[in-house]
Amino acid sequence: MAQNRTVTLARKTAETDIAITLAVDGAGASKIDTGVPFFDHMLTLFAKHGLFDLDVKCVGDVAVDYHHTVEDVGLVLGDAFKKALGDKLGIKRYGFFLLPMDESLARVVVDIGGRPHLAYQVEAPTQFVRDFNIILVKEFCRAFSNALGANLHVTLIYGEEPHHVAEAIFKGLARALDMATQIEPRAADQLPSTKGKI
Repeated sequence: MAQNRTVTLARKTAETDIAITLAVDGAGASKIDTGVPFFDHMLTLFAKHGLFDLDVKCVGDVAVDYHHTVEDVGLVLGDAFKKALGDKLGIKRYGFFLLPMDESLARVVVDIGGRPHLAYQVEAPTQFVRDFNIILVKEFCRAFSNALGANLHVTLIYGEEPHHVAEAIFKGLARALDMATQIEPRAADQLPSTKGKI
């Protein structure tokens, strides 16, 4: 591959201190420490199923709430993908996946076209996995899509158990992103847009 699609980023605010290293063309290796065990689990799955090498270290105000940590990691991770993809020459741009997780089925569709938007249709009968409210998955997706500049559609077709619901979404996002970030060999030197810019 012509470019090295690896980036390291850091972001520090009064609420979170985050360092991320991302290799888009990885093997699924990860080292995740956000201070939120369930979120660590989701990001580990994300790296594994997207074949992204991912190191995440976050020190956040988790004594207050998990919201800032989850949202800010989404921002930095989205920015990491944006910077790692560079000029986006040759990427397939679009990706989609249907991901079953036991009784849950999630559909994730992404367009890395520079137009951030989140359409999120997820309703689970129970919202909590221990003390983690899975509505925070929506906050992660919104922050991620805004920072990457991606049109992201997440739909829970059906599902009941909140762990399975969240897992289906994170794995589906990983697979959709893996598809969208791959280089199209027939157009490796072309921008995937008739506008000439994305």
